[in-house]
Amino acid sequence: MRGHIRERSPGRWAIVIDGRDVNGKRKRRWYSFAGTKRQAQLETARIIAEIQKGTAVEPSRLTVAQFLEQWLAHKKPQTALKTQERYASIVHPNISPAIGTVALTKLQPIMISAAYSAALTRLAPRTVCHVHRILKQALKQAVRWRLLPRNPCDDCDPPKLERREMRVWDVATITLALKLARPWCVYIPMVLAALCGLRRGEIAALRWRHVDLERGQLSVTESAEQTKAGVRYKPPKTGRGRTVAMPALVIAELRAHRLRQMQGLLRLGVRLTDDAFVCARQDGAAQQPQSITHAWDGFVASTKLPRIRFHDLRHSHATIMLVSNIHPKVVSERLGHSRVSLTLDTYSHMLPGMQEEAAAAIDAAFGTALDKPA
Repeated sequence: MRGHIRERSPGRWAIVIDGRDVNGKRKRRWYSFAGTKRQAQLETARIIAEIQKGTAVEPSRLTVAQFLEQWLAHKKPQTALKTQERYASIVHPNISPAIGTVALTKLQPIMISAAYSAALTRLAPRTVCHVHRILKQALKQAVRWRLLPRNPCDDCDPPKLERREMRVWDVATITLALKLARPWCVYIPMVLAALCGLRRGEIAALRWRHVDLERGQLSVTESAEQTKAGVRYKPPKTGRGRTVAMPALVIAELRAHRLRQMQGLLRLGVRLTDDAFVCARQDGAAQQPQSITHAWDGFVASTKLPRIRFHDLRHSHATIMLVSNIHPKVVSERLGHSRVSLTLDTYSHMLPGMQEEAAAAIDAAFGTALDKPA
């Protein structure tokens, strides 16, 4: 196998590799290169070495946009519908217009970095970080498919993000909010989020067969995912269910709620069954996750309470448990986190007194011992 270079214009070279295919037929490969003559010669040697090792990438006219469409199609059977929509919502308006016309094999880190800089003039840094993660994941697949020798995103840095301040309510604020929300349809979802730590999708998917009022437990086995095609029910976020012990207050509220729901359905000639949703519309139909958010936004806007998201009720629940010295392992299991470290990473910065408590514990353990003579 041999290779030589031809100068097309100042600083532009054609690298020509002569070899033979598996049938012994002569095969010539052409590569484009920009740089000095010496750099072109070194690139020629590198390509020959990769061809001999079987790791060389064939030249391709495939553009970045065309490749991303193939990647999105590849991810469809592997990801949830909501995730597919999220990928497409990042790729189509943000990545393809910026670098989609570039040939995949000619995509350089400097092009990607320039695209990030341009995107920051119209997008939030967090969104540009999402762009970086998705593009990096897609180009990683291009390397696996032998379309690229390496991932150009490895040499690009996304924008630096400041940690987003988590806003939570304390016990007094939650108590006041629950009193004010009692006439609202978002009341029971608030109870389940603030006092049991359930996610919005888990609340929307909760059925009466999942609730054991006698034992004081509820089972989280499904989550409602709202997509453009409608609502679908799937396993919880971590892929496995969990059992949550309900406080006495929640048990009492659910008993009263079940009775009201049963009476309302009977007036419509419908019988309440265990398959019915706990948080349902007046006709018994399932309540959509977005409907819970809209009801929450309307409720908070009607009060003078501090503005937080519905999901922040779950954060408030976790923070209250940790402040109350509940073991992080128990908190993690109650929230349905995959790892205890995730719980600690998420909420430890919300508990400034933990360091002081640790220092006091060390004092208590070693203070007396250090005072004793050796």
